[in-house]
Amino acid sequence: MRRETERGLPAQQETTPPTAVLRPLRSNDVEDVLAAFRSNPDMARQGTVTTSAEATAYVDRLTDPAGAHRPWAINVDGRLVGLVCVSVDAENRNGWFWYWLADRARGRGWMKRASATVAEWALTTGGLDRLELGHRVNNPASGAVARAAGFVKEGTERQKFLVDGERIDVDTYSRLRTDPAPVVEPLEMLRGG
Repeated sequence: MRRETERGLPAQQETTPPTAVLRPLRSNDVEDVLAAFRSNPDMARQGTVTTSAEATAYVDRLTDPAGAHRPWAINVDGRLVGLVCVSVDAENRNGWFWYWLADRARGRGWMKRASATVAEWALTTGGLDRLELGHRVNNPASGAVARAAGFVKEGTERQKFLVDGERIDVDTYSRLRTDPAPVVEPLEMLRGG
């Protein structure tokens, strides 16, 4: 819809902002996974994905039905722009919770909503009692996502990682089935992918 300003000049075209949904990761997401890993050097901390073959192996490992991973793609306009995953320890009904977002999709609040949605799913439908995550202290945006998703900080692992020759602390968080759910608008979860 086009409007005119008081001066009679055309106003900016009004557009509907893109909507994010969650769906299971699938084998045809390889190209988008590779693009996400190439989008920002900080993605190297999420794994080694620099070629199409590495992206294929990454997606195959996460989508293996016999594997421990429960990966949810953040889908915008038909394309994967991020991932929220729970790596399940079935014996203890725990899950290691992790996430990443392509550079172009950052700053829109999608990861906070996606993480809150997947955490709630994991602690209800997914049958887990406890979720855990950790983030480097030099990545405060990841901590903001964790807190928005209802995770509670448990502590700091001092000098846990060696990154570019520097020791980096890691803040650790958890969310229990009995913790209150955060007040975050959930994303729609498409089960069939």
